[in-house]
This record gives sequence, C-alpha cells and structure tokens, in this order.
Amino acid sequence: MYILKRCFSAVLLLGFAITANAQQSAITLKQLLNNVDQKAPQLLTDSSIIKIKQDQAAEVRNNWLPDLNLNYQADIGTSNNTTGPYFGFGIIPSSSGGIHTTSVTSAVSDNLGIAALNWEVYNFGKYHAENKVANSDITVQQNQYAQSKYDLRAYTIGNYLQLLRLQDLLGIQYRNITRTQQILNSIMSLAKSGVRAGVDTSIAEAELSKARLNYIEVGNQLKQVQLQLSAVSGFPYQSIVPDTTVEMTLIDQPTAYLFPADTTNHPLINYYRSVYQNSLQREDLVKKQYNPKISLEAAAWDRGSSIDGAGQYNSLSTGYGFQRGNYLVGIGISYNLFDLRRKQLKLRTQKASTDYSLKKLQEQQQLLDISASQADVEMETAINRLKEIPKQLKAASDGYRQNLSLYKNGLSDIITLDASLNILYRAETDYMQAKYDYSSALFQKAITENQVNTVLNLLK
Repeated sequence: MYILKRCFSAVLLLGFAITANAQQSAITLKQLLNNVDQKAPQLLTDSSIIKIKQDQAAEVRNNWLPDLNLNYQADIGTSNNTTGPYFGFGIIPSSSGGIHTTSVTSAVSDNLGIAALNWEVYNFGKYHAENKVANSDITVQQNQYAQSKYDLRAYTIGNYLQLLRLQDLLGIQYRNITRTQQILNSIMSLAKSGVRAGVDTSIAEAELSKARLNYIEVGNQLKQVQLQLSAVSGFPYQSIVPDTTVEMTLIDQPTAYLFPADTTNHPLINYYRSVYQNSLQREDLVKKQYNPKISLEAAAWDRGSSIDGAGQYNSLSTGYGFQRGNYLVGIGISYNLFDLRRKQLKLRTQKASTDYSLKKLQEQQQLLDISASQADVEMETAINRLKEIPKQLKAASDGYRQNLSLYKNGLSDIITLDASLNILYRAETDYMQAKYDYSSALFQKAITENQVNTVLNLLK
C-alpha cells in the first residue's frame, strides 16, 4: 500500500508540473526571433564594427584636405657660418650662409613666422579609388552582419523546433508513466487476490522507475535548450515555452514547402560577393596608388633679426618684430620611377587575392545549390514518413489496449503486456520525431533557399 501511494503521488506531481508548464504563456517563434535580432550579443558586436567602418570611410573621404602649417619661433644664438651646400638631417639649427671673413661669436636675436600650404590637388584617381574601397569595406561589414543575423535566426529556429520535440517527448514520457502506473495498480489488485505472482509487481515497478528516469532526463535536455535560447534572446530561460501548434500548423499547410528559391540574394552569397567586389576595388586602388602627384605649394613668412643689412650686430631687442616678408607659390609634380615595379608586385598579390575571393564565391554558390537539393530530398522523405506513421500509431495503440484487457482477465502475461507498451511508446516517439523531421526539413529548405519569412508568415 505504501508503494502504491508513493507512486500515485509521484504521478500527481508530474501531472501538476506539466499542467503548470502548459498554462504558462507560450512564446511564438516570431517573438523569439524579434528578440534575437535586437538583443543577441553577437549582433550587437557586429553592428558596432559597421560603425567603425563608417568612421574610417569618413576619415578616408577627408584625405584630400591640404596641410596648412603655422609656425613661429623667437631665438637667441650665434650666426657664425660658412657658405656651402649640405643635406638637412632633422632640424637645421641655423642658416648656412657666411657674411664675415672672421669667426664671430656675438649673440644674435631673431624671430620667424611661417604659414606653409601643401595640397596634393590631383593624383589621377587615387582619392576616388580610396573612397570606393572604404565604401566597399562598409558593404562587406554590413553583409557580414546580415549573414550573422541569418545564421543566428537559423540557429534559433533549430533550437525552437528542438524545444518543441523535447516538450512533445516530455508528454510522451508522462503518458508512459501514467500507463505503467495503471498496469502496476492492476497487478497490485490481482496479486492481492492471488491471481498474479508478486514478480509481476517487481517488473512493473522497474518499468515505472525507468519511465521516471527518462522523464527527468528529457526535462534536463529541455532546460539546456531553453538556456541556449535565453543566451541569444534575452528572455529568462524559464519563460521560453514554445507554441505547441507550430508543427501541426505547418503540416496542415499542404503547399507550405512550395516556394521559389532565392539563392541569388542569399545573405551568404551577398557576403562573399561583396568580398569579391571589395578585392576588385583594391586592385583599382593599387593601379592608382602609384600614379604621379600634382601638388600646390605655397608659403608666406616674415622675419626679423638683430643683424642689419650692413652686417652689423645690433642690440638683441632689435631682433624681435618682423622686418622682412616673403611669399612663394608653386605647382609641382612628383613621380617615383621605381613605383612601376612596386605597382607590378603589389598588383600581382592583389589579383591573387581577387581570384581566391571569386573561387570562394563560386564554391559557396555550389554548396548552396547542393544544400537546396538535399533539402528537397529531406522534405520528400519527411512527407512520406508522415503519411505512414498514423498506421503504425493506430496499430500500436490497438495492440496495447487489447493486451491490457487480456492481462486483466488473466489471458496474457506481463512480458507480452510490457512489449506492447514499448511498441506503443516507440510508435508515439516515431510520430513525434516525424513531426519534428517535417518541420525541421521545411525550415531547412527555407533557410537554404532564403525564404524563411515565407514560412514564418504561415504561423501566427
């Protein structure tokens, strides 16, 4: 009697748990995906990289700005030089002209103010090529973000369907516990009247314990999937309860899988296409990077010195304040002949990178086409499986009821009844798996053929 009460209490607790779970508000697949789009840590990180690329593009767009340097200095020192040319290394401390035949070490004061302009006004398309590469970098990053978003949506859909499968399996385990409990109750009743041996009770209790352990294990798997979805959606994992009508809604749509493929604009293809285009833009930049440069040079300066026009060293105070002014304007062109070789070498490397990007794009297109064909095969198999499963389920259910009736009337043994129970359990599990396989194949086809929204629109 104690064992009977304990088993009955356990079944009640399991029933309450399932009832409470069912009463909790379900989260639809659309709601979950919307939260993933907004709160997934990976997407938030990728979006910040787009902002970095946009800032870098703005920086490149301003490369055309000229250099306008303003300089002023006031000095005290000697001006004891001899005339002669030299290469300047770093800072030149004083002028290189000599005005005295003897060495003069008297102190001189002077000041100098300079405004210098250096503007690379034309470089035969280099600025334009740099801007195109910078904008192409933004496009690559945006397409990578779109691909990450698409992959994350596929991951979320897969886990959501897995959650549906586990919840369905949890219900099967609960029904299996209930049936085993009913068998145990019948055995206990028959054993008291001496119709059945006590060994039947032991076998039934072992089966009941096994059913409970299966229930606990499935519950743990369900929570693990909830935790994975919580990590990308921001929902508390306990609140992620799937909408149980999803699978049957899709199954009841006989043409749900009949949609045109859109692999041309698939996020995966768009990403690799943008990488290829980016590499082409870099080729163009290499070609124009070593072009001649036409520059506008301009300078204006004023200077004062304590040495007068006759070469006399006057008071240091006379060296401050501007005395003479000058300006200089010119246009220059510069070209390094050895840049021809540098351009050839760099262009060869970039062309190899472009060729790799093109082959990668073609590879992904082929893989996507193969995946689409595989999805069609899986879809066809899932449909055929769904058509056959009801026959198995009906036969298994009828067999179990007949064997239970025979057992209660003493016309069958516990081994036969247990076998029929396992057949029914397997049939229910197969039906659950068939529903999951159909939904999974449908979404996999939609993901491969870039038609996820088409399938989502079939759901509420």
